[in-house]
Order: sequence, then C-alpha cells, then structure tokens
Amino acid sequence: MIRVAFQTLRARWVSFLGSVVALVLGVAQVAAMGVLLMTVFDLPDRPAERFAQAPAVVRPSDPTWDSARHDLGVRSLAEAKGVSPALRRKVTATGETVVDRSFYAQLEGGPKDQVGHPWPVARFGGYALKDGRRPSSDDEIVVASDRARTGAKVTVLTAAGVTRYTVSGTVSPVAWEDAVFFTDAEAARLSPRIEALVALGPIDKVREAVGEDAEVLTGQDRHRADAGEERDRETLDNTVTLVPVMAGVAGTTAIFVVASTFAFAVIQRRREIALLRAVGATPKQVRRMVRNEALLAGVLASAVGTALGLPGARLLAGMLIEMGVSPPWFEVEPSPHWTVLAPLAGAFLVGVLVALGGAAAAARRAGNIRPIEALREATVDDTGMTPSRWLLGAAGLICGVGWTAWIAVGDPGGVLSPTTYVVSLMIPVLAAAVLAPLAVGPLTKLLMWPFSRSSGPTTMLVRESALTSRRRVAATAAPVLLTVGLVFSLIAATDSLGAARDHGLRNQVRSEYALAPDGTPGISPQVIDRVSRINGVRIAGPLLTTVYTEDEGRLEENDGLVVDPAALKRTMELKVVGGSLDDLDDNSMAVADLWGMRVGSTHKVLMADGQVVPLRVAATYRALRGEDVAYLPQRFTATAAYARDGLARRAYISLEPGTDRAAAIAEIRKAVGGTGASLMTRDRLVASESAYARRLTEVRQRSTALIIVLFCFVAILNTLLMATADRRRDLALLRMAGATPKQVVRFFVAESLLVASIGLVLALVATAVNLAGLWGAELQLFGTAPIAVPYAAVIGVAAVSTLLAVVGTVLPVGAALRARTVQLAGARE
Repeated sequence: MIRVAFQTLRARWVSFLGSVVALVLGVAQVAAMGVLLMTVFDLPDRPAERFAQAPAVVRPSDPTWDSARHDLGVRSLAEAKGVSPALRRKVTATGETVVDRSFYAQLEGGPKDQVGHPWPVARFGGYALKDGRRPSSDDEIVVASDRARTGAKVTVLTAAGVTRYTVSGTVSPVAWEDAVFFTDAEAARLSPRIEALVALGPIDKVREAVGEDAEVLTGQDRHRADAGEERDRETLDNTVTLVPVMAGVAGTTAIFVVASTFAFAVIQRRREIALLRAVGATPKQVRRMVRNEALLAGVLASAVGTALGLPGARLLAGMLIEMGVSPPWFEVEPSPHWTVLAPLAGAFLVGVLVALGGAAAAARRAGNIRPIEALREATVDDTGMTPSRWLLGAAGLICGVGWTAWIAVGDPGGVLSPTTYVVSLMIPVLAAAVLAPLAVGPLTKLLMWPFSRSSGPTTMLVRESALTSRRRVAATAAPVLLTVGLVFSLIAATDSLGAARDHGLRNQVRSEYALAPDGTPGISPQVIDRVSRINGVRIAGPLLTTVYTEDEGRLEENDGLVVDPAALKRTMELKVVGGSLDDLDDNSMAVADLWGMRVGSTHKVLMADGQVVPLRVAATYRALRGEDVAYLPQRFTATAAYARDGLARRAYISLEPGTDRAAAIAEIRKAVGGTGASLMTRDRLVASESAYARRLTEVRQRSTALIIVLFCFVAILNTLLMATADRRRDLALLRMAGATPKQVVRFFVAESLLVASIGLVLALVATAVNLAGLWGAELQLFGTAPIAVPYAAVIGVAAVSTLLAVVGTVLPVGAALRARTVQLAGARE
C-alpha cells in the first residue's frame, strides 16, 4: 500500500499540496515558538559591566529571596536596608574599600534612566576622564562627554530636589548605563543607602569578614550587581510571559487547522476510495493506504517546517526586540545544543502525529465506504458529525460555556491574568469550529433567504450545493471562523479591560488636576512641597515604598504609599469596607481587604530602612490584585529612598473653594517648570496611566493576534484552493448544462462568499460567548462593564478573510476555464 499511497500523492498533488503547505507552516510555527521559549531558559552569561575591574563586590542579600517570584523593582529587606555601618567597618578592616551608591540622577533633558554614583567607583567600570578633572566639591559633577562640556552649568534632577552643578570633567560614554558622578559626600546626601562595597583586600579575608551578613561577588557573579541585571530580568520576564501565550494560542490554532486540512483532503476522495473498494481493496487496506499517505506527507512537510523553524525563531526574536519586549542582546543562534535540537525534534514529531491524527478518523470512515458509492452520480454527504466529533464538540461547548460562566460569576479576577485568560478565549471559538457542520444547514438557509426571490439559477445552485456538501463548507469556513473569532475575542477583551480600568481609576481619583512625570521616572518630594505652599492648593504626592510583614515565619512584602491622610481623603475615593480613613494617624495604616487584616488589629511592620514598628489597621478598602497597597503616615517618607528611588509616581491636586483657578494653575505651572513634572487634568492622567499599564498586555494580545492572522490567512487561501481545485467535475457539469464562463465564476464566487459569511457568523457567536463572560467579570470587578468593540480591526480582518476566500476560489476556477476543453469524463478521477 506504500506504492499505492505514493502514486495517489502524485495523482492528487493539488489536494496534498494544500495539506503539505498547511503542515509546513504549522510545524514551522511550533518549532519557532519552541526554540524561542527554550532560548529564554538557556541564556548566555552576561559579562560584568560596572564592576568589571573590581576584584570583589560585597552586596547585602537574602539567600531565601527569589527575585523571579516578586514584582520588578521590589527589593528584599536586606537589599533595601543596604550595607550596614557594622558590615562596612568589617570589610574596611580587610583593606581598601570603596562605597558604591546608585540613585536617581537625571540631567535636565536627559534620559530618565540616568543614574548617580560616587566618583570613586567610576574606575571599576572602565571610566576614565576624557577631559577636565574629578569632582572636588559638592557642587561639581562628571558626566559622559556626549551630555555636556567641561565647565558647563547643568541642572540635575534627583529625589532630593532640583540642583545646579558645574561639570568638572567628562568621561567617554558606555553602553550599559548613562551615569552622573558626584563626590562621596554629595552622593551620601542624595542617597543615604549604601548599595554595595568594592573590596580591594584579600578575597579570603573579605569572605571571612563578611560571613553570612552579605554575599561576596567575584568573576561572572559580579554582573548581578549591575543595573543591567534588573533591566534584563524585566525584559526577559516579559518574554517568558509573552512567548508561552503566543505559543499556546498560535500552536493550538495551527494544529487544529492542519488536522482539519488533512481530514478534509481524505473526505474529498470518497468516490475514489469507493472505486478502490469496488476493485477488491479491503477496509484494512484502505485505512493503511490513507495512513501511509498521511505519513509520507507528514514526514516531508514536518522536515521542511522544522528546517524553517530556526530562521522563524530568529525572526520572532527580532520582532520582540523591536517591540521592546526582549533585551537587545536576546538572540537565537544555530547550535547543536539541546535547547535548539529538542524543540525542533518535538515540532517534527508533532507534525507527523498531527498529520496521522488528522487522517485517522477519516481513515476509519474511508474503510467503511461501500463499493456501491462509486456508482453514485450524486455526492450528497451527511451532517459531517462523526461520533468523535460529536464528543469533542459537546465537550468544547460545555467547557466553553461553563468556563465563561465561571469567569463571570465564580472567578472574575481570572480576566486580569492574561496568561490563562487568553488561552480560555480559544475554547468557545474552537468549539464553534468543531460543531460547524451542524450550523451549515440553518445558516445557509438563513443567509440565502434574502436572495430567494432573485432571478436566475445561481441562488438555488449555491444554496443546494452548500446543503449537500456540509462537510466541505464547514471545513472551508473553519479558517475564517478561527481568524475572525480569535482576533475579535483577543482585541475586544484587551480593549474592554482597558476601558474598565480607566473607568475605575477615573472614579477613584477625586481631584481635578494632577502632576505626572514628564520625561522622568517620578516627581521629587521637593517639588510636591513647593506646590503645597501655593495658596488655595492642596496636593497629595504618595511616595512608593515597601512594607514587610511576617506571615508564618516568612516575610511578605507589599507596596506602601506614604501620604498625608488628610490629603488622601481629599484627592482619592477609596472604597472603604472597614474602619474609617478619619482614624489614620502616625501609628496606623489603611490596607487592602485582600490582605485579610482586621480593623483594629496591630501588626509588626518592617520598613525598608530597617526600622520595626507596630502599626494598627485603621481602615480596609476594596482593591484588585496588583492595586493593593498600604497607605502609611508621612513619618515613613525616608523609607522610600531605601525601598525604591524616593520619587512620587504622581501627585493629586485639588483647589480650595474660592480659589482663583487661573491664578492657581499659573502658579503651579511656574513651580513645576524644569522639574520633570507636568500639570494635567484628571482625564489626561487616567489616559496616560492606562496607556502605560496596558502596554505589555496590548503587545501580548496583538502580537498573538498577528501571528494567528498571518497563519489563518494562509490557511483560508490554502483550504479554498484545495476545495475548489477538487471540484472540476462540478465545473464541467455547469459548462455542459450551458453555463457561460462568467456564470460559472459567479456561482463559485457566490459560494465562497456564503462560506465566508458562515465563518463570520460563527465567529461572532463564539466571540459573544467570550464577551458575555468578560461583561459579568467586569461588572463584579469594576462596577461597570464597558465592552469595547474594535470595529476597524474586525472589519479589516473579516474583509481580508473574505477576499482571500474569493481569491482561493477564483484562481483554480479561472485556470480550469482557460483550459482548451472541460469534459465530464476527464473530470472523473
């Protein structure tokens, strides 16, 4: 049967070429995603940068702290406190020791990731004076030569305020950071926290002196003290979050389309298989032939797809770098390493198994075809629903509707987890694709009803052709359904959640105006204090810090906001569910209800600067996961410089009754001029906050949608080409019945439009199920449920899908009509 299978592949090359193309693209997609994902877990060692010439770096650390399990920017308590005076004395006793501090320091007009250091640590990063001299007084600095000239007067923004400095010298720029160097004393004033120590004494003595109080980094480990380590982790976390979602959604789509394409290729051959049965082929031989054909096509296509996987992974890596998701040095290199070979081998195996699996069910049906069917002139099929398809469709329908209901009622917070929620959106769409043959009949009658009174036979022929070939119509409509359904669901969910968050933030902010960073990472407390002195102006500028609480013997860290309680009540509308904000004082805090703390209870809280304080819970408020913080009294302002950078992420402004609004606004603008802060309305603040918060989510959803669209567009064209090229007999019959070439083309175009319309309707039904669950979840989470419909994107994808369906039909029909003769006998296979 291998020889028969091979000859069949040669004879029916059009149908099998379509299957091979679908499988090549599917395997290439799975291979590329697999290689990309495995590359993340086998990254090359990054070289030491800022401490490349330091023999050893002493840095406080917590051995139980796993940074991958915590939000970016959050420090362990040991790292937040920094090097203690006692540890510094111990290390200094071993030999020369240089203190390192890292803090926010930005030249006016410079990039917001600029960082300040004391000048003595510059030499360990390879910095050398290009001209001028080192800073000798506290009003002098050294900067990169591309930022300012020696002798220039420049403004530097820090958490301590806005100060003018003289550039005493410049150094050559480096790739890993943009630094501003101060004297030791000035750096200590700007940042009391000591980041690390460079120990120049004997390594053994340094390790002995440090003991268990900190870690001593040498060799490659010195990179862990670089600022680039944090940036790399952020971008790699984004990559690790994005790639599995893309791989899961796109891979499942590819496998489904490929399996359907192979099954469809076998369905097309019902009459041919009946002829084989008529000449003596047993059911077992027929099944073996179909499996051998799938194996031959699967091995060939999988090999080609696997070969395309590596360049595809490199292309995807470049795309992620362009979008700012992955770091610039993230590359996929050809190598015999298991992280490359394993996903390629896995993709090859998946391709072969999908080909065999897609043909397996069809092979069983082929073996049951009776020889008498070869004599039939009509090729009317049944509903297209096999027992396995019934089972799979019912399971998908139950899971899709049940999961949607669970999201809407039982676990609304699930929509805030993109990794799981994106995958759940696929279930109703795939269920609709599996159950599509059931809907072909009713939808055909419904969609053709408006044309029932039209003159001419085209409407009747299209209608009856679809009703008698439900399997074919369902198979060709499936790629349209998947394309529109998945894209519509993904983008609508993203936009709707963003709109709901905007509404929630708008309701939470009571103040009319706000200060937001303008080209800076935050706002200095000095600037907030300057605005607070303006008559009639009330401002609240929460400083981001971290609070540590003990829970069953381990430390839990949470964000905290240091803010004046009176200003908090004037500017923010928290949903208090216990206690009262009026009870907030210097010895209490307000926490989110998610934390499970009772109002009136007292908890021992460890602050980032090392102090331990008992704080009473004065109030609890309702908050979503990720938005839960502790509101703390202003006596903890200094802790913000230890936990983070000591800056406020935003400040809320309200005007007292009777205040001259125009004069107050003018005073505020004057006070914040040149400080890296911008005055804006509440609505503009909400828009800017939303844009920042939604960036990664939108990148994740839209990049996944893009991959799905590209693959499914090819699948639409491929499937329609397969289906139409196999209908030469139908074309011949139409020509023999007297249809002109123009009428033949009109019939096939009308039929392709019907197929696309059926796919679009099913896509809208599946999307409606997804959005119903999202609507219920938003209503519980935000008190509102705005459903944002991406009309432009959906209409565009639907239009292109329909156009491809028409093109996939017209091309083979046009080729057949250009032939010299079309005869019924020649159309028979």
